[in-house]
Amino acid sequence: MRFSRRALMLSLPAALGLGGAGARSRAAADDHTRDADEDDDRIRDGRALRFPRDHGAHPGARNEWWYATGWLDTGGAPPIGFQVTFFRHRTGLAETLPGRLAPRQLLFAHAALSDIGAQRHLQAQCMQRWSGDEAVRSVHARRADTAVRIGRWHFERSGDEAGSRYRGEAGDGDAPFTLALELQATQPLLLQGQLGFSRKGPLPTQASHYYSWPQLRVQARVGRAGTERQLAGHAWLDHEWSHEYLPTGAVGWDWIGFNLDEGGALMAFRLRRADGTALWSGGSHRDGAGRLRVFDDGDVRFTPQRIWRSAATQANYPVQWEINTPAGRFTVRALMDAQELDGRAHSGTVYWEGLSDLLDGHGRRIGRGYLEMTGYAKPLAM
Repeated sequence: MRFSRRALMLSLPAALGLGGAGARSRAAADDHTRDADEDDDRIRDGRALRFPRDHGAHPGARNEWWYATGWLDTGGAPPIGFQVTFFRHRTGLAETLPGRLAPRQLLFAHAALSDIGAQRHLQAQCMQRWSGDEAVRSVHARRADTAVRIGRWHFERSGDEAGSRYRGEAGDGDAPFTLALELQATQPLLLQGQLGFSRKGPLPTQASHYYSWPQLRVQARVGRAGTERQLAGHAWLDHEWSHEYLPTGAVGWDWIGFNLDEGGALMAFRLRRADGTALWSGGSHRDGAGRLRVFDDGDVRFTPQRIWRSAATQANYPVQWEINTPAGRFTVRALMDAQELDGRAHSGTVYWEGLSDLLDGHGRRIGRGYLEMTGYAKPLAM
């Protein structure tokens, strides 16, 4: 589901002076215009995902993101949560601005640290227009495999499927921190929805191709205030691409992705109407033995339990939830309330995304991961 990541992309065309409704209509037309050397990037049921090709970029699709969340152990102190996301957005300007240097794509990256012990939330971001030329060394999103770069920020995959390894760096001299990550696969990737085709609404076009990689082993180097720490932990990776995401009537969504302590993985989401009811929902559960159960629309119910109000944006976020799924009833509890990402000065978007624990019906922790909530400060438009 990832679009706060996702949400951050919604206002990028306007933020970069690329126009409003007219630009969106041109983008919609351009979404289905393929260069001769492009693979088929349409979103369709029954399309078999192919790897390593589908680890790479899909420039024919309007939106795409590679998103890693996780936590770093600190030797008995509270953990440090991290998020690193690289986005690609097809602008639709190729028809109106011909030529190799036309900004056909936007690349955007965002990183955040949640220092639970210090109760501090730090974030950094960067943005770059891109012609779509993969030969450019300083900015690209390559097709053959994961290899995304915006200057010093980068994220790339290597190795065979079983031994997949991701390396990335985020932050620079202007950021409040730097983060270097190495993520190592410990189990097979997880195709979300029906073999990677994930419905997001009642129409067949309201869908994405989406897979996750839970239970990644992490080695990290965190730089901050002139010091550097080597830390280890665990992560979750999402890769998703789409043309159309929000069905009519949806103002935002709620999403969770948890690594379970017994080795499994739980993902659940709902698209939300203005009155708080679910318009569409879904998810999956894979236990430690590898048995997978996919949740259909209506199988998942999110019930808010505790609200936190942001002093900066006045948005009210449920930072504790009861979530009922076919795999059981759970409580999601944020490890820190103030994990809102306020991008009004840059991308124009506001959302909440932060490190959280997953509890069973007896209040025992059974997993850790991330909770994401969008559309609470204002409705999203997509």
